This record gives sequence, structure tokens and C-alpha cells, in this order.
Amino acid sequence: MWWCDAVIYQVYPRSFADSDGDGYGDLPGITARLDHLVELGVDALWLSPFYPSPQADAGYDVADYRDVDPLFGTLADADELIAAAKARGLRVILDLVPNHTSDAHPWFTAALGAGPGSAERDRYIFRDGRGSHGELPPNNWQSVFGGPAWTQVPDGQWYLHLFDAGQPDLNWDNPSVRAEFEDILRFWLDRGADGFRVDVAHGLVKQAQLPDWHHPPTPLTGTDLTSVRPPMWDQDGVHEIYRSWRRVLSEYGPDRILVAEAWVQPAERLAQYVRPDEMHQAFNFEYLQAAWDAPSQRNVITRSLAATDAVGAPTTWVLSNHDVVRHASRLGMDMELVLHKGIGPRDPQPDEELGLRRARAATLLMLALPGSAYLYQGEELGLPEHTTLPDEARQDPGWRRSNYTAPGRDGCRVPIPWQADAPSYGFGPSDRSWLPQPPTWARYALDRQRGVPGSTYEMYRTALRLRRELELGSGTLSWVETDVPDQVLAFRNGDTTVVTNFGPEPVSLSELLSSEVKVLHASADLDDGGKVPTDVTVWVATLTR
Repeated sequence: MWWCDAVIYQVYPRSFADSDGDGYGDLPGITARLDHLVELGVDALWLSPFYPSPQADAGYDVADYRDVDPLFGTLADADELIAAAKARGLRVILDLVPNHTSDAHPWFTAALGAGPGSAERDRYIFRDGRGSHGELPPNNWQSVFGGPAWTQVPDGQWYLHLFDAGQPDLNWDNPSVRAEFEDILRFWLDRGADGFRVDVAHGLVKQAQLPDWHHPPTPLTGTDLTSVRPPMWDQDGVHEIYRSWRRVLSEYGPDRILVAEAWVQPAERLAQYVRPDEMHQAFNFEYLQAAWDAPSQRNVITRSLAATDAVGAPTTWVLSNHDVVRHASRLGMDMELVLHKGIGPRDPQPDEELGLRRARAATLLMLALPGSAYLYQGEELGLPEHTTLPDEARQDPGWRRSNYTAPGRDGCRVPIPWQADAPSYGFGPSDRSWLPQPPTWARYALDRQRGVPGSTYEMYRTALRLRRELELGSGTLSWVETDVPDQVLAFRNGDTTVVTNFGPEPVSLSELLSSEVKVLHASADLDDGGKVPTDVTVWVATLTR
């Protein structure tokens, strides 16, 4: 099926293209830029939320799942976007947010008005507090964004929100919640959606007694199958929900898909989300977080492929998205310190040149792996994180809830540059931009890279074309053993051999592979004599001597 080897491009609507000059990207802006995705060579686009929302968490606090926020356009604009994408051979995946709603959702407003013990309140997770007068939260859970995961309402009860206080968690033990979301699926499937990326897919079900948890609310749940999972993440009950959703999608034919945003490890645990009767894809965040060295990369790739092969599913690779520091910056510094925290002007700054060099190598490595791959808007331009964003411009709730200590995710969400010399770098017709763009971004603009040999944009275009021609996404990986396994990663996929040099010295391709080779693509120029420099990936065809 198409998703098994697809390359899917994430569009963050407010930062992709602004059609009306208000400083916010919108659906008509995306429609006007669809030809860019065709030229780039991707198979589908995934749209982050555009539903009506107070925007407490950039639209991941949904007030109405069946409409479009006026900030982004209208329902007719969504229909036009889907139709225009399909006319160009692009599939469209929508973002679905089922773990929580906005506190402005009619259900939550009704729950507040109905009071304790009501059917309306049972759609969410309300509890009485602890302490002699219920003045303490029901348990010690912490929000992912910082601070307590509970907020007290005027009648004394508390509601759970694993994220912002404006994002109350739904109670997935309630049949009406399950029925509602199956109806929401059908609403968008009827309008032509090709599938859904499911936000916080690992979080819908909580342990029944809501026990205290005396460890940090880390995104990934455990390093092995025997690890104790937090009571709010990756509970077995989520799988029945996704089996029911799979049955809904099957009513529309075999080519509609579900994609899990599941911060789950190890790979064997993540693979349970993509068993034959559940989801079709799951983001491989263990791969995204792997260290930039040959042993770490080989280990995570091997384990990921084995785990998904065991359940008959493709592996889904990803390096960047709207929740993590862009890999062009992350790979230019100690990424463990910054992955979710973000980078601010007072933090150590990434090495921009080193980060881009490694990012290009990482991208060619990823795109040569069998399975599906996701790209995040702007990475095809080599965009780094905006690491000097002024404090007063930050809007991520994590910045506020961390008492202004964690810069948050705004740095990877800055509107992307299309034209070097245009207002807002061509993001829109005015100079307005909901987050300020750095003055150095002119050199990353699309019009400075299109048609320029060696540019990051042209590297991506060539890689995506060759990936399709060489059938790498549907291929099979076999490792090539070398004399320097701690420094060089090498594998074959079909007739293509892929080499990434992590070591300090250039390596000779002909000596490494004991054969003459033809270079098909590389993330940077090779040294004299066909040597692969440090932090470079090359695709080659082996020639018969």
C-alpha cells in the first residue's frame, strides 16, 4: 500500500504560507504553495491542527473538531485544499487530537455547569481533591509543560490536564467519548481526508486508580519491555480504541491510514501500535533521539526494523517536527540538553555549519532506509532553529508553565522563508509574521536554492527522486561490515550501498567496499580519490571489476 514507502511532508499551517498578510499562515496559503511539494517530490502532506481553538497550545486545544478556525480560513477552504492536493497526486493527512479538548469546547463548558457526578462531567477526568477539605490535587502527576497536572474548579473538584490547563483530558472509559470520535473520523473521511495523525496516541487511557507517579513525566516510557510504564502513558487499553478506529477507516477502503504520535520505547512496545488491525504507522522517536555515532545509529535501525517486521508493518522514520529542536541545530550541539526544552539566546548556541553538515548526512541516511519517512516543513531548506527568539515573542505554553526557564518549541515553528528579498521572506504579502524571523534567513530562502547545485533544497529533490527510482522505501536492508564499525555505518538496500562516515578521518569508498563504485548522490562533495569526509553520507552503485 502507498503508505508503506511514502515520504510525507508536515505542514504547520500558521507558519507555512500567509495568503492575506495578517502574519499567520492559512489554508489558502497552503493551497497556493502545493506545487512546491510536487516539485520537491513528496507523496502526501500532514496538516497540523486548523480547527477552531483559543490557541492556548497552537491549536492542539480544539474547541470544535468539525470546522476551521477563522485564523486559517473556512471549511470551504479546507475542502478546496484537499481537492487541490488530490488533483496534484498528493494525499492529505489531518491531525486529530483525542487525548484532550480545549476548555472552550462545549462539552467542557457543560461539564463545569453540570457539577460533580453528572454525565457531562464524566466525559472528562474530574476527581475530588485530597486533604481534609479537598484542597490538594488528587495525585502528584505533573504536566508535560511543567507544574501540576490538575486544576481546581469553583465547586472544589479538580480536572486532569496532562498538558496545559486549557487542555482538559477526556475520559476514554466513557462510551460517548468513543462514539464522538468515531463520528469525527467519518466527518473528515467523507470530506476526502486520507488519514489521521493521532496526537498523544499513547496517552488516552490512564490506570484506573490514578496512582501517584514518583518519576519525571518523560516522553518515552521505558528502555526495555520490563520497564514500569507511567500510569498516564502507553496503557494497554489504548489498543482497543485504535482497533475500533481501524474498522471505521476500513469502511472507506484500504488506503486510509492512522499514524501514531506515540512517545513509546522500546521499539517492540511501539510496534504494538502498528499491528495488522490497529494503526498503519507510528513515528519512530527512538530513532529521532539516537546519538550521532555509528553504533547508536546501527542499533536503533536494527531494532526498529526487527520490531516492525515482526508485526508486518513498515518502519516510519523522522528527524524533525514541530515539537523538537530542528535537526539542523540539534546535531550541532549536545542534543540531549535541548530536544524538548528548546534553545534560547542565553543557552549555548549550536554550531550552525556543523549542524547543517550533519543534518544533510542524517537526511540522506534516513531517506535510504526501507519504510516511510516524514519531513518537517523547512528542513528541505536546511533551516536551523531560531535560537535567539526574544522572550517577549514566545508563545509556547511550556515557556510560561516552566516559569520562563524552558524556551520551548517556538524556535522550530518560525514561518519559513520563500523569497530572500521579499517582506517576511515571502511568507505573506506583508512584513507581518506571528513569530519574528531571524535576519540571517535570507540565505535559506527557497529562491536562493532552487536550481543551485549542492544546495540543501536540490539535495532533497535529488534524494527523493532517486529514492523512488531505486525503490529504497520498499527495499530490504543488509549491513555491510567494515574494519571501522565505530566510525562508519554502511548498508545495502537493493542495488544501492549507503555509507555514512562518523569518524574523524575521510574513508576511501573503494577500499571500504572492496570494489569500484559509482557515486549516485552525496550530502557533500567527496575528497580527492573518492574519499568520504567526516559527517557525510553517500549513495553508491557497485561496479563489476
